[in-house]
Amino acid sequence: MGTEIPTSPEISEALLPESNKTATVILDQDEHVPEWKEQITIRGLAVSALLGTLFCIITHKLNLTVGIIPSLNVAAGLLGFFFVKSWTGFLSKLGFTVKPFTKQENTVIQTCVVACYGLAFSGGFGSYLIAMDEKTYKLIGADYPGNHAEDIINPGLWWMIGFLFVVSFLGLFSLVPLRRVMVLDYKLTYPSGTATAMLINSFHTNTGAELAANQVKCLGKYLSLSLVWSCFKWFFSGVGDACGFDNFPTLGLTLFKNTFYFDFSPTYVGCGLICPHIVNCSVLLGAIISWGFLWPFVSQHAGDWYPADLGSNDFKGLYGYKVFIAIAIILGDGLYNLVKIIAVTVKELCSNSSRHLNLPVVANVVDDEASEILRVKKKRDEVFLKDRIPLGFAVSGYVGLAAISTATIPLIFPPLKWYFVLCSYFIAPALAFCNSYGTGLTDWSLASTYGKIGLFIIASVVGSDGGVIAGLAACGVMMSIVSTAADLMQDFKTGYLTLSSAKSMFVSQLVGTAMGCIIAPLTFYLFWSAFDIGDPNGPYKAPYAVIFREMAILGIEGFAELPKHCLALCYGFFVAALIVNLLRDITPPKISQFIPIPMAMAVPFYIGAYFAIDMFVGTVILFVWERINRKDADDFAGAVASGLICGDGIWTIPSAILSILRINPPICMYFKPALAS
Repeated sequence: MGTEIPTSPEISEALLPESNKTATVILDQDEHVPEWKEQITIRGLAVSALLGTLFCIITHKLNLTVGIIPSLNVAAGLLGFFFVKSWTGFLSKLGFTVKPFTKQENTVIQTCVVACYGLAFSGGFGSYLIAMDEKTYKLIGADYPGNHAEDIINPGLWWMIGFLFVVSFLGLFSLVPLRRVMVLDYKLTYPSGTATAMLINSFHTNTGAELAANQVKCLGKYLSLSLVWSCFKWFFSGVGDACGFDNFPTLGLTLFKNTFYFDFSPTYVGCGLICPHIVNCSVLLGAIISWGFLWPFVSQHAGDWYPADLGSNDFKGLYGYKVFIAIAIILGDGLYNLVKIIAVTVKELCSNSSRHLNLPVVANVVDDEASEILRVKKKRDEVFLKDRIPLGFAVSGYVGLAAISTATIPLIFPPLKWYFVLCSYFIAPALAFCNSYGTGLTDWSLASTYGKIGLFIIASVVGSDGGVIAGLAACGVMMSIVSTAADLMQDFKTGYLTLSSAKSMFVSQLVGTAMGCIIAPLTFYLFWSAFDIGDPNGPYKAPYAVIFREMAILGIEGFAELPKHCLALCYGFFVAALIVNLLRDITPPKISQFIPIPMAMAVPFYIGAYFAIDMFVGTVILFVWERINRKDADDFAGAVASGLICGDGIWTIPSAILSILRINPPICMYFKPALAS
């Protein structure tokens, strides 16, 4: 799975979130709350399917190119508001009576869309599933120890749909009985869910609706510009991977050879606008360290550290350093954050009851603001607890789905025996709770880290006879459960703050997941059929496919075949990732805000520096914008970024169709050194 950038990695421990105060401004005294069935509408589901398809395409494109995926929750809420408001306004002008568009319906749409495109991320289409294919096997090398021809399963539409259906729903049932504990008793903040709720609440006020209309216009403007620009770029991209604006040596041919160039990608610039400044700067720093210093240094020792005549994608050469050092940083960062969040979780659970005893008695405070906060909280609690989800339904659903999955997964992946799957489902609820609690505190989901742990354990236990496939499949099983459980709890928090029924949130998650089980594989297959997925020299490198397959091989074979000094460098960067993370936690905020994030630094080590340049351009634009007009930047930066990303994503569809029809761009714009006079 790619690297998903959280909204706020800092730990938040507020027991009475400030969002309650915000809510008092926008919650009407006698606001009518629709029944849970009224919150789920046909028009809402239609809009959810449309936006889910668009966001699946965007997620696949990011997953298969760089592996960094920003949160699109704001765009989902904004576009859902825009489509339904436009539709109801159009019908009203024609004289039809339309049902009012409520914030509860808006929340259901946003939940459904996020559940749908979340499967494009956690479904493994850029990581563990595609790591099983023949191209990744050949890229690593048929003679590479532990890389066996028997461990190949090429993507197939029907088995991918079936696999997602049998693994994607268990996480939704695993923690449903704890929704009251997580949201009301522990009062976990879930920063992204809270931010999304406040956004949706603001849309459905007079002043908020006006701002939302302006944001939609802004999004539409930049979506159109991005779409037109992507279409224009296509005409110059020629045949092959060396033509067009994607290979424009903007910083000179010398730096271009080391992948330092601006490739005019609206998607990556948009990611730079959405991602925090420290993430973008971390990515650029990682590119400078790797492609500016480390790889040129290692290349100077070709013939000594590794054979000089190896191909550019041979793991016994420079390519091996790129992949394994990136893996070392990712594992170091993931291990540190896993231990930290488990420690924070245990600490919070142990101190929760005593903290409750020390809370101020809000009921005894007589000022108007405090009484209003209490009224809002009481109203939210009442709505949240009104529509119960029976414990028996949740338990029987989990047990039934686990039984079906245990019987089905070995048919899809024979090396993963039924008892491994069953053991996974016994421990999965505990891991799902840890991940959901940690996400509620820090906004950082460690689903991929839990998946990698399962990958190493199962691959090492199964061994050389099918261990690669078994490990990758086990990674998918574990990741799907802990990821969807955390997403559901975050949506419960959003629903709680928007007065949406818990039952409508659960049902919309089920519907969105069902949509994703079909839409995510279909949209991936569009990419698979139209483009050369996995080509290390092409635009769709699928970087995490190689990384995940190598992790499975490492679990079986160890480090015997690494190039000279590669293991020592891996140890060094692994320890460096731990130290940098520790410094981020122990230094004061005014210092730690400038310390880079190792996970973000690791991505360009393998992929290249070009997308880091694009994202840095985005962060510079945002930085200057914030200095000129902070309010405008806060209000419209997300809309601009979403427009750039969505426009480029929409162009992927006609581009794929043209590729399938074998219609090539008419012009190849190519750059080479001038001839010496």
